[in-house]
Formats: sequence, C-alpha cells, structure tokens
Amino acid sequence: MKFATLKDQTLDGRLLIVCRDLTRCVDASSIAPSLLHAVQHWAEVEEPLRQLYDKLNSGVTAGQPFNPFLCTAPLPRSPQWCDGSAFLNHANLMEQAFKTPPIPDLERIPLMYQGASDDFLGPYDDVPLPSEADGIDFEGEFGVILDHVAMGSTPQQALNQVRLLVQLNDWSLRAMGPREMRSGFGFLQAKPSTSFAPIAVTPDELGDAWRDGRVHLELHVEWNGAHFGHPHGGQMSFGFGDLIAHAARTRRLSAGTIIGTGTVSNTSREVGSACIAERRVIEMIDYGDARTGFMRFGDRVRMQARLPGTDDGPFGVIEQQVVQA
Repeated sequence: MKFATLKDQTLDGRLLIVCRDLTRCVDASSIAPSLLHAVQHWAEVEEPLRQLYDKLNSGVTAGQPFNPFLCTAPLPRSPQWCDGSAFLNHANLMEQAFKTPPIPDLERIPLMYQGASDDFLGPYDDVPLPSEADGIDFEGEFGVILDHVAMGSTPQQALNQVRLLVQLNDWSLRAMGPREMRSGFGFLQAKPSTSFAPIAVTPDELGDAWRDGRVHLELHVEWNGAHFGHPHGGQMSFGFGDLIAHAARTRRLSAGTIIGTGTVSNTSREVGSACIAERRVIEMIDYGDARTGFMRFGDRVRMQARLPGTDDGPFGVIEQQVVQA
C-alpha cells in the first residue's frame, strides 16, 4: 500500500491512499483519520485499507488526481525520531579527512541520535533557516515507521515491526555540529526539522528492493538542478533490524516511531554523495582542502529514490528551497 497525508487544519493531517503509479488517490479518513492513527491501530485497519487500495488500483474506486504539492510529511509529527549512521563509509571518510581517533566499537554498535519529531516538513515546503553561516547541508536517507517494538527485541523481531518505508532529507547545520558533539550531549541546534518525500509505502511495494532490512534503490540527488549523487541504499553496514534493536535495547518503542539510516554513502566515488559534507571531506582527502561550499538562501535540492531502469520512484520526490527564517 501507498499512503500520503493531506494538509488540513489538524496536527496530523488527513490520510490518503495513493495508487501504485502515484497518479490517483482516495480519502481513507473514514477508516483511519491519519497515518499516525493507522500505524497505532494497524491490526484493526490494515485489511480495510488494503481493500480500498486494491479497489483504487483496479479502477473499482475512481479516486481523484494525486497532487503531492498539497501533502505534508507522511507523518507530520511522530512519537519519536531516531537517526542512525548505518553507512560506515561515511564515518570512515570523516575520520580520514579530520584525522580523528577511531570511534570505539564503530563496526559493532550503531551510531544513533534522537532528533526532534514534532515538526516535520513536507516534500515541497520551503526550509526556513536562520543563517548561511551555520553550514546548511542536506542529507538524503531512507527510514522506517514502526509498530510497537518491545524492549530488548532481537534484530529479526524488530524488523518484523516495520510497517512503512519512507525517504527523507535530514537537514544539518554543519558549523554547529562539532561543538555539540564535543559537549557529550549530542545534536540539538545542528539538526533542524527533517523533510520527507510524500509517500510512505508498505515493504511489499518494493518487491526484491526490500531485503535484508535494506532499501536496495539508488537515491538520486540534485543541487540547483545539477546532479550531485546517486548512492545505493543497499550498502548499509547495519540493516534496519540492527538499528531498531539498538534503539530498543533499554526501552520500548511506541507505534509511529521513525528510524533513519543516516546519509546514504557508497565506497565508489563514481556515484557521488547524498550530502555536501561528504563531498567536502573527499576534497580534503584528495586535494588538501574543501572546495565545495554549503547551501545558500535560494538554493534548491531535489531527491528521488528510483526503481532500476526508470525515472520513477515509490516515494515520490523531495524538492525544496532554503529560505531565510
């Protein structure tokens, strides 16, 4: 199934079911008023939602044209948002460029921070930020939306609780990151509101592209209309089962929790990057200094995970402009 959330006057928006090719949609709020409600009551609403989805795809229900510009994030807010750093190539490049000591147990224990989950941005919303001097950067990622996860769940048990997959842009302010990391308390100001592509999909929609707890799709990123990178999501060093189990080691996770992969990063230089910081550290390694600047007000970023051999993707598109707050 494919879901989107229509902007309305409520905090959680109105639930839409979107057809497989993303051209039509139908209001599903009579079954579940919002996607958050649906995830929190998945056992009761999954079958009626699937029946409506099948009717939309078969033409039994005509629906109406789907307009992603009217959508907010699939979950405009969630009980919890935790972002990992599951692509160790990214961390290794950072260590090499800045000559920092290796992070203890990096290959055994996932890195993860807890971000703000009360104000997610929609796929075409402007991104208001206070200053260009803060080092404005995008980070293309994938994520999962969970049902309830018990404390101490194994990776396989955790993976069984994945209900939906999403594509996201975890905005970062790079000038603020180093001080906050050195403080020992982690990110706060360095991580403004995260943006999401309009569509959340059930894992079966990806077919073989969802396996081993990984999204095996290329994430195509453009900055001001120019190609920036198309790294592949399958190169995660930790799968989603590992990330979820890590987050749930000492606490239960409530339905609607979102877990992210961290910046999609590949060992091949030819595929480019999904964030500016990675391009900069590669320049530092190759040339001795960073040559690419961060984003400026008026800049645009576009992200789309694509199915092999096509210009289409299951999540739709994130396309946003950075503006001064």
